[in-house]
Amino acid sequence: APWDSLCSPARASLASPVLCLADMAGPIVQMTRHSQAREPVPYVTLSQKCEEAAYEERWYPAGKWACVTKGEPMYEQSISMSFMKLMRYICKENSVGCYLGMTVPVLNEIHLTKEGTELEREVLTAYYLPGEFQQNPPVPMDPEIHITERAPLRVITRVFYGMTTEETILREISLFWELLGSTDTVLRETYIVAAYENPSIPQRRNEIWFICRA
Repeated sequence: APWDSLCSPARASLASPVLCLADMAGPIVQMTRHSQAREPVPYVTLSQKCEEAAYEERWYPAGKWACVTKGEPMYEQSISMSFMKLMRYICKENSVGCYLGMTVPVLNEIHLTKEGTELEREVLTAYYLPGEFQQNPPVPMDPEIHITERAPLRVITRVFYGMTTEETILREISLFWELLGSTDTVLRETYIVAAYENPSIPQRRNEIWFICRA
């Protein structure tokens, strides 16, 4: 499995609150080369706009997710710390004691301040349980990881590439609003950043998700 080297004892025992991205370089390369081993989160495409400003509307069914919430000073710190916690759960620190398998994307749910100019500190990071574990999710050993049944979700998504910082996320949200124009069909204070690669890959694929109102 492409994530096996992240599951070695040396890396699984990482406890430092500061994530050493260089230490993850080897495993990241392996994961990128074996992307076919990653199970996609199931969804249905409802509509697509395939012009230069491409985006699409999707429906994601209800499912069980392993979630961690962090509120570090910087967005990147929160998602990196949550990601490593989830990787330890995926690798071995679970009630079945085995590698669970990677799914994509990993979701980072964010909230804007009332002014809409900054991100709230708390970020919820969520990993979709692979199909074989949906009915009976392995219990995390880490008390900060919670298994949650998330309701069906309808979103409008747009791809962007690169590092995800507060600055780049706010820019992508602003750009997406310009493309969509004035609409009351989506939430204005809550968004999702969907990550398809490890947080330390510089030119990684991401998506910004606008959440449709129920």
